[in-house]
Amino acid sequence: MIYRTLFYLLRARRSSKLHPHDVGRLSLRVLPTDLDTLRHVNNGIYLSLMDLGRTDLLVRAGIYDTFAKLGYYPVVSNETISFRRSLQPWQRFVLETRIVGYDAKAVFAEQRFVVDGETYAVGFVRARFLKKTGGTVTVAELGDAVGIDPASLPVPEWLTRWSADVALPPSRAAAPSTWPGE
Repeated sequence: MIYRTLFYLLRARRSSKLHPHDVGRLSLRVLPTDLDTLRHVNNGIYLSLMDLGRTDLLVRAGIYDTFAKLGYYPVVSNETISFRRSLQPWQRFVLETRIVGYDAKAVFAEQRFVVDGETYAVGFVRARFLKKTGGTVTVAELGDAVGIDPASLPVPEWLTRWSADVALPPSRAAAPSTWPGE
């Protein structure tokens, strides 16, 4: 995946520019290394491919270089994906990526795997940005850095509930692994 990531990172730099709230579209093909023993795309690969789509959008919107200069970098806090149809060997598809909202701490993106106009899978990601010097980048700082108003794109209510429902304790808090009945 690292070679594919580098290839698409370089390709994004030569692609048309986007606004941060545009839909980014990345044309891809299923490779043999994407497959599992059932000869369709492995569920974990979808999440890795989603990284490519988000990186493509960040680069094409000029955010990637701006944040690199500021020492900001993204980390995924939560993600989920739903599947409708399987992607098959050598099949061409388009990965569509769009920012769907901002909450007080994070950016939410929707990503779709599309074949001939049909959605095969859809994933949602909640990502935060951290500072290389330590600490979290606020959404207001993100907006100022790229010239957008995060308040203009509130998170859909169901995504707010989802992120709260699946949240883990902060990294400095205890999070023991205990199972009911053990």
